[in-house]
Amino acid sequence: MTTVSIIGNGNMGTAIGGIVAAGGHTVEYVGRDTAEPITGDIVVLAVPYPAVGGIIEAHREQLAGKVVVDITNPLDFETFDSLVVPADGSAAGVIAAALPESRVLKAFNTNFAATLAARTVGGAQPTTVLVAGDDELAKQALIDIVRAGGVNAVDAGALSRARELESVGFLQLTLAVQEKVGWNAGVALVA
Repeated sequence: MTTVSIIGNGNMGTAIGGIVAAGGHTVEYVGRDTAEPITGDIVVLAVPYPAVGGIIEAHREQLAGKVVVDITNPLDFETFDSLVVPADGSAAGVIAAALPESRVLKAFNTNFAATLAARTVGGAQPTTVLVAGDDELAKQALIDIVRAGGVNAVDAGALSRARELESVGFLQLTLAVQEKVGWNAGVALVA
């Protein structure tokens, strides 16, 4: 059994926590603005990208040696028309550089909370969580937790793939905000 600490308890944090608990693992919710200890082996940053810097600054020592899962989509929340990271980079890359003693993964950013909770996309296709990272053991641990919770998970490759995952997440968000798709829609992998 693994303990997963989720920083943030909004829709995404709650949906991810539900998957973790359904798989028989322990969930610990940690407020993003508190000095609560982080005890989980895996830490999920379930907050908007602008909040990540402050969380890293406040919890850097506690995050050392842990698997840190970045679920953010680093978009410009004022205009919803661009990402705020360099074209050849990613939010996950920025986080990994700021936390060199942690094993950073990118996951859940191509999923909406409703698709995680329902375990389906569009009410028909199984939800799949794409996981990118450079540490194979960390990726497999997260994939195993997600699968145990009843959701498919696929290794999407190295952490450098986070840029593409963030682009997909950005596209989904802009379509949902423009009401061109519902919040229960998204990308589905069909075999």
